[in-house]
Amino acid sequence: MQGRILIIDDDRSMCEILDSALRRRDFEVAWRTSPDEGLRLLGDQDFDVVVTDLNMQGMSGVDLCRQIAENREDIPVVVMTAFGSMETAVAAIRAGAYDFVTKPFEMDDIALTLERALRHRALREEVKRLRRAVDDSSKFDDIIGQSSAMEKAYDLLDRVADSDTTVLITGESGTGKELVARALHKRSPRNRGPFVAINCAAMPETLLESELFGHTRGAFTDARQARPGLFVKAQGGTLFLDEIGEMPMGMQAKLLRALQERTVRPVGGDVEVPFDARIVAATNRDLETEVEEKRFREDLFYRINVVRINVPPLRSRGSDVLLLAQHFIERYSAAGRSKVKGMSSGAADKLLSYPWPGNVRELQNCVERAVALARYDQIGVDDLPEKIRDFKSSRVIVETEDPSELLPMDEVERRYILRVLEAVGGNKTMAAQVLGFDRRTLYRKLERCGVAEGKKEARE
Repeated sequence: MQGRILIIDDDRSMCEILDSALRRRDFEVAWRTSPDEGLRLLGDQDFDVVVTDLNMQGMSGVDLCRQIAENREDIPVVVMTAFGSMETAVAAIRAGAYDFVTKPFEMDDIALTLERALRHRALREEVKRLRRAVDDSSKFDDIIGQSSAMEKAYDLLDRVADSDTTVLITGESGTGKELVARALHKRSPRNRGPFVAINCAAMPETLLESELFGHTRGAFTDARQARPGLFVKAQGGTLFLDEIGEMPMGMQAKLLRALQERTVRPVGGDVEVPFDARIVAATNRDLETEVEEKRFREDLFYRINVVRINVPPLRSRGSDVLLLAQHFIERYSAAGRSKVKGMSSGAADKLLSYPWPGNVRELQNCVERAVALARYDQIGVDDLPEKIRDFKSSRVIVETEDPSELLPMDEVERRYILRVLEAVGGNKTMAAQVLGFDRRTLYRKLERCGVAEGKKEARE
């Protein structure tokens, strides 16, 4: 069945004609010849669309539309009007009707109108569902998601929040690692203290040391007065070291000493200053590989990798894509006073099929653009960026019944290894776990696959 249709018309013969014609087109139909009886039936049962005549005894179609709009705004109403009664049809639309058809009409025409009304209701219901889901999934502050991958992250967050344990947050660029760090801080006993964040990749080593540890007066040019570092500023709270994998080796040794001793020495000073801050670090690099290749200190890695929380890439989070998209639609619609309330089913399909290499950050940018360009109250496919509209999913297919197309086992293995590596964002450690190899075996196989520079791909 396509949907449940309620016909309200005081012309019994019209009700019978519509009933017969719509049932042949797979609609489920009920009808009443009294507007009051129709409203009572609508209160007792659920219908997808109401079809009503405009000129009826006891209650006009306009009044009926108004009552349905006030009590069941989720149900679209299609009105039937005689030729030449356009003013009355417009009045019905203003009263809340979804659409109108002019008598006499072809049954195929009204069937198409009903199909559009059904899609309209389905979209409105999907928007409501997404809004409810966004509200329900906001239990971790600004983190949106209900996928099993995110539930695992939530569980780990809950279990580690009350302790002072050092936490390492891993994940690709744009997955929301800082949001996770902030949620961890807000749920910890330190939530009344400051949350201090620094991007370790954003400044040179000398400046990074001064930012973290502070400096004394005259320690360097322009140091006209002493300044405490971020370790001290985070006293009683949380210090978030973002992109710690980008930290220079010389600075890594100084950071390790600070974490071990729980003290810092300001640049130019000779006195150790104690600090009391929880350390949360984040990286989009594969630190095990960085340690193997002597780009990250092994002792520092073990010091920060006490509890690891992995933030999954957006492509592995299923329908979370739509939850996040709806969240961003509401945010940008409110900010720009836009009429956009949701997305079309076609746009939703495109968002679900795209792999989102830039993760949540890329989706946010996409939705902001779409809301700004949308001409209607739903984001359509045409409002999306071209690379998302035109994206074609690429899958490695090795199954065929044509012997000439069968692949050698080495080629099957090569394609599968590269597919797994793509799925985990180039993270060698995760790829090796999925494939059941150790990293050295994976490196050898990648070299055999012709990926000589594969080790560099362990970054985002």
